[in-house]
Amino acid sequence: MATKAKPKAKAKTAAQAKATPKPKAKAGGGKGQGTREKPWQLKTPSGSSEFQMYRDEAANPPALVCLVGKTELRYHLRCIEDLHAMLKAHGDWMPLGAADEQKPAAEGTVEAWARSPKNPVGGWYGLKKGLRGRFGMYVPPLMEALGLAEVEHNPKNNRMRAL
Repeated sequence: MATKAKPKAKAKTAAQAKATPKPKAKAGGGKGQGTREKPWQLKTPSGSSEFQMYRDEAANPPALVCLVGKTELRYHLRCIEDLHAMLKAHGDWMPLGAADEQKPAAEGTVEAWARSPKNPVGGWYGLKKGLRGRFGMYVPPLMEALGLAEVEHNPKNNRMRAL
């Protein structure tokens, strides 16, 4: 009895290798493909609200778009890799500390880092003035769905860490 040879896997191009990984289903959601047509379907860390995200690589600068009801927030697309690197270097759990742009972020939180002049973009990852906050609410569930981080899912005071 003859056996069929397995087809060889195609080698990834450099662009494909650098592309944002496909999400894995997690507690925070993660269904979708991260495109405008098929956005990621996510939930806030507490599980109380649903939202969508997708990559807009054609934007200047490239953006991670977050749709919460009819509100659109935009963050630098590079925030995914930058946050993962920061969490790896941090090496432990970090509080999320989500806050609106108009409110101060608690020190030592993901939200404070996303506003800090010491982060890789030198300030806010949020791109829309007036809607630059809430980074600690919306980016961590995507990081979890992509398999890059672990996020707690308590009613309040959630934390995350890199995987």
